[in-house]
Amino acid sequence: MATGFIAIGAGIAVLTGLGAGMGIGKATGSAVEAVARQPEADSAITKNLLLGCALAEATAIYGFVTALLIILMLG
Repeated sequence: MATGFIAIGAGIAVLTGLGAGMGIGKATGSAVEAVARQPEADSAITKNLLLGCALAEATAIYGFVTALLIILMLG
């Protein structure tokens, strides 16, 4: 019975990747629209986009590592 709870906990921890993927997709779409409207601000927009994507991806990696720790330490 405990293995079922471990699997559920790990599955919930991995769901952070879903939110990160949606966030990165929205940020990229908005950045493309911003560059299309104002091409001269391309470097500033790109810098902010990369920073935001890195932070969103870090959240997904933290969720993945948490899931691995749950499985390896409790499983």
